[in-house]
Order: sequence, then C-alpha cells, then structure tokens
Amino acid sequence: MTRRYPTPVGSHGRFSGLLAATAIGVYLLVVVGATTTLTDAAASCPTWPACNGQFLPSFSDPLLVVAWGHRVVALVVAALVVASAVVAWVGEATTRVRALLSVAAVTYLVQVGVGAVAATSGTPTTLSAVHLVLGVFIFGVVMLALSWTLETETASDDDWEAMDDPEPVAVDDGDRPPVPSAFVARAKATVLAYVRMTKPRLMWLLCLVAAAGMALGSTVEGAAGGSALTVETVLFTLGGGVLSIGSSGTFNHVLERDVDEKMERTADRPLAADLIPVSHALAFGVVLGVASLALFASVNLLVAVLGLTAIVFYSIVYTLVLKPNFVSNTVIGGAAGALPALIGWAAVTGGLGIPGVMLAVVIFLWTPAHFYNLALAYKEDYARGGFPMMPVVEGEAPTRKHILWYIAATLVSAGVLAVVADLGLLYAVTSATLGGVFVYFAVQLHYEQSEAAAFRAFHASNAYLGALLLAVVVDALVL
Repeated sequence: MTRRYPTPVGSHGRFSGLLAATAIGVYLLVVVGATTTLTDAAASCPTWPACNGQFLPSFSDPLLVVAWGHRVVALVVAALVVASAVVAWVGEATTRVRALLSVAAVTYLVQVGVGAVAATSGTPTTLSAVHLVLGVFIFGVVMLALSWTLETETASDDDWEAMDDPEPVAVDDGDRPPVPSAFVARAKATVLAYVRMTKPRLMWLLCLVAAAGMALGSTVEGAAGGSALTVETVLFTLGGGVLSIGSSGTFNHVLERDVDEKMERTADRPLAADLIPVSHALAFGVVLGVASLALFASVNLLVAVLGLTAIVFYSIVYTLVLKPNFVSNTVIGGAAGALPALIGWAAVTGGLGIPGVMLAVVIFLWTPAHFYNLALAYKEDYARGGFPMMPVVEGEAPTRKHILWYIAATLVSAGVLAVVADLGLLYAVTSATLGGVFVYFAVQLHYEQSEAAAFRAFHASNAYLGALLLAVVVDALVL
C-alpha cells in the first residue's frame, strides 16, 4: 500500500524517516537533559527561555554551554514533534498513528512547561524527574508510531505467517570438511577446532561488558569486600571471563552437535564434522570451566558464583531448555550476556549495586534487538534445526517490529544508566548517535527485507553496544 503525504515528505518512506529523526531527537533531548541535571548545569541558566537574558550566551562556562545546548535541542525537537503530528494528520497516516503523534505533541508542550518551571525555580528534584519521565514517554510513543507505520506500509500478509518446513540439508561425508592425515596439518586443524568451540567472536564483546562493569564499580567509594581496580583484578576477572565463555561455548557445541548437522551454517562445526571426539570436548569444557572458576574465586566468592551461574545458564538453561522449546528463547537468554556486567561490578565492589544491575539490564534488552537480525538472516536454517525462533513460528513482520521495540527499550535503559551511574556528555552523545544509526538500519530492514539488510542491522547493533561500553569505561575512569 502506498500512502501520500504533503511535500516535502511526499512518501511513506520519508514519513518513516521523519518519525525516526523525531524519535532520536527526543532521545537526545532526554540524555542531554539527564546530563544537565547530573552536572547541575541548569543552575548556570536560571531564566527561561533565554539564559540570563541572552539567547546566545558566552561559551566560556562549560556548564552554561550544556544548559544552552539542552534548550537548543529542545527547540529543534519541538519542530520535529509538531511536524510529525501535522504531516500525519494532513497525510494518510493511520488513525492510531495520528492519535499517538497527537499525544506526543501535547505531552511535549507539558514537558516544556515543566522544564521551564524547573529551570526557573532552582530545578527541584521532583520536577526534574517528571521532566525526564515525560521525555522517555514521548520517545516511546514516537517509536511505537514508527513501528506501526512501518508495519502498515511494508508488511505483506505472508510476513505474518509461520514458515513452511524447509527442505533438509543433505550432508554426506563428501560435504564435510576433510580431516587432514598429516601430523602437522592435523594438529593445526585440531587446535583451530578447539578454539572454534570456545566461540571467540563472543569474547571481545562480553569481556567489554565486564570491563564496563568494573569501570562503573571503581567509582564506588568504600565498597565492602571489593578489590581495588588493579591490574591483577582486571586480568583475573577478564581471564576468568574468557575461560567461562569458552567453557559455555564448548558445552553448547556438545549439546547441539546433532542439530548442527542439519543446518548449513553449522554443519562444519568440529563435533558435527567428527573432528573432535565428544569425550574430549566435554573434558575440554570442564577444564575451562574449572579454570575460570578458580580465577573468579581469586577475585572474590560472589564473582565465582556469578561465573558458575553464567556457565550453567547458557549451557543448560538456554541451550537445552529455552532455545529448542520457546519462542522467547532469545529474550530470556539475554540474561547470559547480562551476567558479565554483574561479574565486573562485583569484582571491584564485592557486591551488587544499582549501576551494575542497570548495565546488565541494558545488555539484556539489547540482546533481542541484536539477535533477531540473525534470526531473520538464518530463519531457514533455524527451521531446519527445529528451533522456534520468532521469524520461524510467528513470521518476519512481528520480528522486525520487535527489533524496533527492543531498540527503544535499550535506549531508554541506557538513558537510565546515565542517571544512576552519573555518566557524562560523551556517553550521552555516543548513545544518541549510535542509537540513531541502529534505528536507521532497523528501518531499512523493514523496506529491504533481505539477508543483507538483516546483517547490516546486526552489525549496527554490535557497533552501538561496543561504542556505548567504551564510553562507559572512558566516562567512568577518565572524564
């Protein structure tokens, strides 16, 4: 269906782009507003709408620049919110999208009023909190409008249906990777096979999650039972993390070896290809797991308990229970990736705390937005393996819609992390900028609906989280 909108929007594609820009603009306003509150920058600009009677104040005071920048962003976002609502009503947006954008516009006016009162009355804590909550609400409303617009304009009837059973992959001995007979070549292939079982591609990101947790924990003063952020603590924590990821990955290879044979992208895995005996792989996984727990225990007992929980959850709960039986496997399975945040925090503080938990929530909510892209790209393979991934059992349209919803939830949780962890402007700009890139590729996925588009969105999700975690480390340790 093609819908018409007034010039210069003109098409539903540009209308979707306007909604995406509006959503990211609102999000940027929220994170900059949070930064303004945390730095008490509003105190440098106690009048409204101008700062101390000047619409273009002196930039010699960094806090004044933050406060003034917040108001400039608010003006630009006001234009975007109003334009989105007007275009929706003048154009051919659906009734529910028009209603949502009307709510967003009215709420934005209320938010501006609350912000003005907060700025001129010394920024009471309650008013500032209400101001931020209203901004988060507007962001959620606009993202919902965007998802409904894309759903209406890009999804066909077939996109809402479960997949038919795909043709099985015929894998015979001729299709398997050859096992070298020469000693050196066989030794090299065996070493590479053991390395592959550890899933090294997961290690860099999960270790970065733990590093961010440690950086946040280092800002807590006088944490009982914690360790100083020494080189030894970092090495033992990250070393234990690498080994625990390797152990979990190995057990995953062992438990899914029969299913791996049915899927194109996994048919050449070491156990599926009979390159490594199952007993050897199990022993390897146990050794890695024990070694990881030993390193974790040398930091503190809580870290060891969390490390064991991560191994058991991924190897048993996710691999054997969730993945083959529940369409929500990806959502609940996100807990495995979130645990390194708690491990990093506990390594430095000796306990659990709100910033560490909030970082774990960010990872938990990011996981579906990240992994659903792979589920789309490999949906036929997952169907062959018998895994009830969302594109397989519910269709592509719900999957694309849920990607946007989880991106929105991820961005909101990242904003909350900025508040509870007292992170600065670098983090705010990183989250808004890379979040915008993430949203852009998710929108493109709706229109292109191809494997290539799914992989671009997948890589954008990696870029977002990697940059966000680096910003956490820099903000916490340097700025």
